[in-house]
Amino acid sequence: MTELLKKSETKNLGKSETKNLAAEDKKQLGMSETRAKKIKHSYKVKDAENSLLLKLKDGDVVIEMYPDEAPNHVARIKELVRQGFYNGLKFHRVIEGFMAQTGCPLGTGTGGSGKKLKAEFNRKPHLRGTVSMARAMDVDSADSQFFICFADCPWLNGQYTVWGEVTSGMEYVDNIKKGGGANGMVSSPDEIISMSVIADL
Repeated sequence: MTELLKKSETKNLGKSETKNLAAEDKKQLGMSETRAKKIKHSYKVKDAENSLLLKLKDGDVVIEMYPDEAPNHVARIKELVRQGFYNGLKFHRVIEGFMAQTGCPLGTGTGGSGKKLKAEFNRKPHLRGTVSMARAMDVDSADSQFFICFADCPWLNGQYTVWGEVTSGMEYVDNIKKGGGANGMVSSPDEIISMSVIADL
């Protein structure tokens, strides 16, 4: 039978080696299975395999994806997320009252992952919190760039592939640094700290 230590005995124990670690180093430490499960369940998503955790400077954003509406886009986004592709990418184009765009490895809106996706336009409307794919004039030119709507944008319906929605943390999306001018390009833009599939946490 395990005996509990008396208070006087605990004083002689060595200090935890992780106690004085910097926050960055603590992130590298392993996590118990129980704690990982608790964190996963705390996000209250319908399907952890098709939900993303987007970490921003102000807090965590949960995106639930639509594999039934845009299966190829969802599969590709998950593939890129699992490769760590989005970690550190900038919100290069952000327009107040419209949307925040990210997913360009060059930070200019001209780059991608190198794999174009065939459009999967669907009946999902562009509402506040909608996550949709950016593209060029060619409808089948979407790659890795996506945008999150700050407000309802009905004129985009049926023109861009909607693949998810923000189900919590929209207030942190609202805080993403906005750009100036008509095209919304941002100087010293905010970044994606990390993106993960919630099933992998």
